[in-house]
Amino acid sequence: MKIVEGHLKGDGLRIGIVVSRFNHFITDRLVDGAMDALKRLGVCEDDIVLVKVPGAFEIPLFAKELAKKDFDAVIALGAIVKGGTSHYEYLAAEVTKGIAHSSLELGFPIIYGILTTETIEEAIERAGTKQGNKGYEAAMNAVEIANLRREMRKGLPGSGEKRK
Repeated sequence: MKIVEGHLKGDGLRIGIVVSRFNHFITDRLVDGAMDALKRLGVCEDDIVLVKVPGAFEIPLFAKELAKKDFDAVIALGAIVKGGTSHYEYLAAEVTKGIAHSSLELGFPIIYGILTTETIEEAIERAGTKQGNKGYEAAMNAVEIANLRREMRKGLPGSGEKRK
């Protein structure tokens, strides 16, 4: 049995990050967490591109645009916090679908780092306090998935043979 998995070495990887400016006091912390993880894993700061968009709704479009460029993975970061209207449900669903659709359509890793929380306090907790930092986690996933994708592209033993 051959096991194929990614590893957490960022040397030579190019990573794109798309982040929403809306709720910037949360998303800035997500970016800080992502940058910390990428640097710790060996991704050169010159190989990271950060694109800031006005709100979460714009994230899927620009994540898709970055995915078409010379990157190994793209990280989508944002914070959608429930308010007093149903806007939250629609926005969270569409952003999630947009990211998933783009990733699948392009066959490219777009890592989901969007917080969808009931309250600002929950978002703050997930952006670097009690519950860790979702940006940091997303960056770790991006490096692992980028490396797994490289391994898969090298080909697998027996992948060209038909089974009888």
